[in-house]
Amino acid sequence: MSPGSRMVPPADYRLLMPEGWFRLDIDPERRERSVDALVNRRFEGTDNAPHIKRQLRQDLLAQAAAAFHEGGVELYLSLQQAGPLTIPASLLITFLPASSSAGAPGLEDIATSLASDRQGEAEVVQLAAGAAVRVRRATGGPDQGPPAGLPGKAEESLPSVTLDYQVPVPATRAHLLMTFSTPLVQIADAMVELFDAVAGSLTWVDGEETDE
Repeated sequence: MSPGSRMVPPADYRLLMPEGWFRLDIDPERRERSVDALVNRRFEGTDNAPHIKRQLRQDLLAQAAAAFHEGGVELYLSLQQAGPLTIPASLLITFLPASSSAGAPGLEDIATSLASDRQGEAEVVQLAAGAAVRVRRATGGPDQGPPAGLPGKAEESLPSVTLDYQVPVPATRAHLLMTFSTPLVQIADAMVELFDAVAGSLTWVDGEETDE
């Protein structure tokens, strides 16, 4: 069944995440336990860096709180390794409820508006989950807005490349927003290819499938 032919809204969605990415639970009641699990995983086998471990925990708690405050429903962080280094990247998923206005703009209108407002390179693309607005933009630093889901002021955040996918939820007027970000601007194109692949894996799940 194609996304546009659905008669009822999907019950959920699925994404294929790369190996080495970790889902951080941003719910206030569960985030500390989730952050502790991520920190322990990151420092597994290392007991001589308590200050770094403590700082990472504080940073992750702040990031989870910022993501929740911005309306996020899921936050994924990269723990992928390139030799001794971690490849920093994130994915914030936000549910955008239906607009209260009678005439909600179409995807082409949204893309045109974002492009005219200099919000980045905006276009309408086709995913397996349906048509979507894809926006690539620069974030962070003194002249740009901060990446979504990150705490602090823009001037305090690293220059980053951000990729947004705004996907209509079938049989509703709501949208799902996927916001990928990485400070690795030197290899931005390679990271964007990875983000595109993850976004392309988005599928909608029927109620029966969630019970399996």
